[in-house]
Parts: sequence; C-alpha cells; structure tokens
Amino acid sequence: MIREFRLGYRTLGKLNSSKSNAVLWPTWIGGKSQDLLPFIGPGNVVDTNKYFVVLIDAIGNGVSSSPSNSKRQPLMKYPKFTIRDMVEAEHRLCTDVLHLSHLRAVLGISMGGMQAFEWVVTYPDFMDIGIPMSGSPQSTSFDKLNWTAQIDAIELDPAWNHGNPTGPLGRGFALSEEIGSMNGTSPSYRVAHTSPKDFDMFVAEIRKNAKGDGGTASDQIRQRQAIIALDIPGEFDLTLEQAAKRVRAKLLIVVSAQDHVVNPRPALEFAAAVDAPVINLNSPCGHQSFTCMSLGPTVASFLADPASVHSETLQDPANR
Repeated sequence: MIREFRLGYRTLGKLNSSKSNAVLWPTWIGGKSQDLLPFIGPGNVVDTNKYFVVLIDAIGNGVSSSPSNSKRQPLMKYPKFTIRDMVEAEHRLCTDVLHLSHLRAVLGISMGGMQAFEWVVTYPDFMDIGIPMSGSPQSTSFDKLNWTAQIDAIELDPAWNHGNPTGPLGRGFALSEEIGSMNGTSPSYRVAHTSPKDFDMFVAEIRKNAKGDGGTASDQIRQRQAIIALDIPGEFDLTLEQAAKRVRAKLLIVVSAQDHVVNPRPALEFAAAVDAPVINLNSPCGHQSFTCMSLGPTVASFLADPASVHSETLQDPANR
C-alpha cells in the first residue's frame, strides 16, 4: 500500500455547463504534466477553447507520489505499482475531486497510451473517445527486454548498493540512457544523424547528461516495472480480442512502424478486434515519431468527429 498518496495534475480550459468537454491526458514514462503543455491550447492538438483539459502526473514521476518524494516509503521501500494503479488513481481524481462522471476523451503517448488502453477497457462507459498513441495493451517480450535492460544498467552501478545508494549513479544512468537512445528511434535514424567519426562525441554527450541519484533511479525502476507488468487482457482473464470487445468508446490507435520501444503488434491486434482506425507513422524517428511528425490535426479532427478520420499511413516528409 502506498502511504500518504497524492496525485499531481493541472487543468486548462473551461468545463462546459453539461460537463461534456473534459479531456484527460496522463504523462509518458518519466514525463511531467508540464511536458504536455506544448500540445495544449487554442488551435493545438487539444484546443482549450473547446475542451477542459486535465493533465495528470502519473504515479512515480517525481511529482505525484513516488519513491523519490516519499518520506515513509523512500526509494526501493516504495511499493511496486501498475498501470492499472495509475488509472484507478486518475479515476478517483475525476470522480472524487473534479466531480466528473464522464470524459469526452482519454489520450496519451507511450506510457500515457498504455494508460489510455487501460482506461477504455477498465471504465468502458466513462469516455466517448480513446486515443492511445505509441501505447500498448500488453507488453511484448521485446518491450520487457528493453525495460529490463535499463533497470539492470542502473542496478549494476557500484553506487546503487542494492537499493541503498552511496552516491551519484552516473555510470548506471549513462548505460541506461545509451540503451534508451539506441531504441528510441531506429537504426536508419542513428546512421543518418551520427557519422562514425562523430560517434565518440555522441556517446560522450549522453554520458555527460546522464545524471541522477537514488531517488531518480527508484522512480525510473518502479515505472519501468509497471510497464513490464502491463497485461490488460490478463487482468480480466481474457484474450486480447475479448478485452478489446469490452470497449465502448470510439478508438483511434496510433502506432509507429519502426517503434523499437513499444512494439505495435498488440495495439494493431486490438484495433483489428474492434475495427478501429489506425494511424501508422512511417518515420525513422520510431518511438519518437511524435517529435518528428505533426499528428495534431488528425487528433483534433477525431476529437471533434470520430467519423471524419480513417486508417492511414503517414509518411515522414523529411525521411529524417
């Protein structure tokens, strides 16, 4: 049990009189609600002239209750939590604090997309629309390998000391960041952006910026463990197709064909089970395609009218 629990959030825009325009957007792994602000505002992905936007700091991000800020359960004494726990806390925020009984939409990127999948299966009548982007309803073995390698890298730092850090964890964080950099885009992206002669400088920059202490490490480990454990069909003792059939919201599934962080296969199978439109981002940017391609108009159109958006492969015009 998490002691002295708190959940960080911020709201933008105005709730209409019928309380029908609320949009919930939880954070990606390690992300803060402030990181989502560039996507929010008039004429942006979610227009605050139309929607009441709730940005949520997911458990373990250092703002909401986390290993790094818990006084009673610090560092690795902090209990493991799941993506489902994140969503249960967010549901309590909506109902008990914001007094919302329904949402126009839930959307999110990466771990935020995982939370969006969890939302639409667990609370199928709570929203009109779900837009998981580069998320998944179920972590694949490749996903688990990636997250496990990053956890192992941190824990192999001599200063980690079995969860009782004796100092900064520069070596562990550097190796974890190298793994993250390798998988965050794609091989073709890295080849195009880093020449062999610049490789040493590229790695040196990663290592220079890879800094953190025991609190940061514990946050990263616990959030990664939550992703490794992600298995929404398993929570309900259902097949993936059966879990998808629970959904009543209109879904827009966004994947990246070259995603080396969150394998798109479960999301595509989920979409096929409910005949949801799929937007496939074909870019060497891989998991980071959202920083390389503009999906804002597509998401805004779907929020306004789901029938207006159909399956499509979007090509990266720059080919990076």
